[in-house]
Order: sequence, then structure tokens, then C-alpha cells
Amino acid sequence: MSASETDVIPFSRLVRERTARGHRSSESATFMSDLMTGEGSRQDYVALVEQHYFIYEALESVQPAMRANPDLSPFLSPALTRLPALESDLEYLLGDDWRDRVAPLEVTRRYAARILEVAATWPAGYIAHHYTRYLGDLSGGQYIAKVMARRFGFDSNGIGFYLFDQIADPAAFKDTYRAQLDAVDWSEEERERVIDEVMAAYDMNTELFVGLSEARNAA
Repeated sequence: MSASETDVIPFSRLVRERTARGHRSSESATFMSDLMTGEGSRQDYVALVEQHYFIYEALESVQPAMRANPDLSPFLSPALTRLPALESDLEYLLGDDWRDRVAPLEVTRRYAARILEVAATWPAGYIAHHYTRYLGDLSGGQYIAKVMARRFGFDSNGIGFYLFDQIADPAAFKDTYRAQLDAVDWSEEERERVIDEVMAAYDMNTELFVGLSEARNAA
């Protein structure tokens, strides 16, 4: 890809277009497809929330230390924080002793380890994971919340993870986020690496769904 192409096409658009295959693959994974079409159970949904907890623990545990980085700080909006909502969801879904009842799958361990690795060694790689998770939550996650609420009788309890009550206009928020992505002064080589890491993040999310399906079938 030439420099002129990257000058003409906003980086956020390049990321979206070049990673569309990974995004579609993740969205169509059997575990999520079952959950969304009624084949999956309430326990399947709980299992997903459990694994999200460990992923977002990794994503958000490093943020206080990363706010001093001028390339990262514009992305680290407190309005995106999901860990408290996940903790509340798990308390509602599993009870007060939920921390003793949840454990990461091996694929989740690898996913979280990759997030922590790039956070420590490659800030732009961390943004790749931040982008993949949070913009997905603000997009398809809203539909997931509606389906889960309808299927399992949730109000806000149980689906708080998907309810961004500090973001009045998710579409506008995503537009601002993409503009921030376009504004970061990364080299063409660095941008290519970020795109590759976004694809890797989608692949890890797909692997998570496969792991959840295997755990369900083994139970």
C-alpha cells in the first residue's frame, strides 16, 4: 500500500475495511449464533460474561499507567469503563460468591496475556485491542443486550456490561473515536502493524467463542 493511499483514505476506514473478514468471522461464530438465535442457554450467556470479566480486567488494569502517554490518553475515556458493570452483572447472575465461581478458559488466559503484553511493550498494539473491544461493545453489543433481555427477562441487571449510561450518543462517540484514530501520528509501517493486531484481536475473540462451545459440550 502506497503512502498516497494512506493519505487519501482515513486510517479508521482502512482498519474497518481491512479487518472486515475477521469481524464477520467473530460475529458468526457458532457459540454467539446459538446464543442470539435461541439455541444457547442462560448458562451460556453467564459463561460469556465470566470470560469477558477476565478480558476487561486485563484491558482496564493497565489504563491508569497508560494515561500519561499522549497517543493513548484521548482513547481512554472513563465512560467506556466496563469492569464495574461486569462485576455487578456477575453478582446478579451468580451471587455474592461469584469471584470463587469464575475462572478463565485457557484461550481467555492467552487473550488477556496478549493484551497485557502489548500494553507493556507496544502502546499502539494496545489501542488495537481497545478499539476492537469497545467499539464492538458500542455497536453490536447493543443488539446483544436487547436479545438477552428479551430471552432471559433481564432489565438492566445482568446486561449492565452493554449499557453505556455515560454515553448519550454512541454513534457520535464512535465518530469521535475514529477521528482520534485518524489523528495519531503513526508511520505507515506502524499502521500496518496495528491493522494486523486488530485482526489478531478478532481471531482471539473467535477462538474464545470456540473455547466456550467446547467447554459447553464437555460439561
